[in-house]
Amino acid sequence: MTDVKVKKPTKKELDALRVESWSPWECEPSTFDWTYDDEETFYVYEGKVRVKTPSGEVAFGKGDLVTFPKGMTCTWTVEETIRKRYRSG
Repeated sequence: MTDVKVKKPTKKELDALRVESWSPWECEPSTFDWTYDDEETFYVYEGKVRVKTPSGEVAFGKGDLVTFPKGMTCTWTVEETIRKRYRSG
């Protein structure tokens, strides 16, 4: 159990959020530490990731809408190249 929220959104939800207008980001398989300065929400177009947080581990991939809370410190393990669009704040 973590503070990270993961869900499978509908196309209607994605359209309402205007996901296509969000900033793109891509990363090849790797492991790195990250801290979120602001809340971040993103939609995963491709890839597979595991993230370790202080309260547990979460996995997500293609088709997931993910939200990380402000201040979260974690370790990302990108298992398959990830391609996403994100927004902060």
